[in-house]
Amino acid sequence: MSVEVYLVVLGVVALERSVELVVSTRNAAWSFARGGTEHGRGHFPPMVALHAALLVACAAEVLVARRSFVPVLGWTALAVAVASQALRWWCISTLGPRWNTRIIVVPGLPLVTSGPYRVLRHPNYVAVVAEGVALPLVHSAWITAVAFTLLNAVLLLRYRIPAEEAALREAAPAAGPDVAHA
Repeated sequence: MSVEVYLVVLGVVALERSVELVVSTRNAAWSFARGGTEHGRGHFPPMVALHAALLVACAAEVLVARRSFVPVLGWTALAVAVASQALRWWCISTLGPRWNTRIIVVPGLPLVTSGPYRVLRHPNYVAVVAEGVALPLVHSAWITAVAFTLLNAVLLLRYRIPAEEAALREAAPAAGPDVAHA
């Protein structure tokens, strides 16, 4: 894969992320209209910055460090990146209007236990981790893969998952034993 094709792949991912933001904004409005409350706002701006930086860093590392496309690594990483997108959109379609990029809990809604949530408590985060490793490795941007993975784990997921779990527990008395995933 040429550098130019890789940059197109990154552009497609950026476009997909823009679509996610449109869906998220619409779904957040739906949640707020039904009494939803947001939790964990403090980590949201760094999360947005880190995810935007991932795409920029992928391009920068490939261009500046002249990373090569290694077919076995690149095609495997691309397959993982595509699979992570499929998992993310499975999460989005399973949660429907309840999915968004923020932690918003709507009281009274049952916990979603269908789709990927039958198997994993937080499948969207699995998709994020897989994509964060795979997307840079499509074109051997290993520094970006390592840096994003570490920053995502240390600065975001270690706060976001507990914040989501706390929000779900907090909503439990109002919603009964089952509560909605944000």
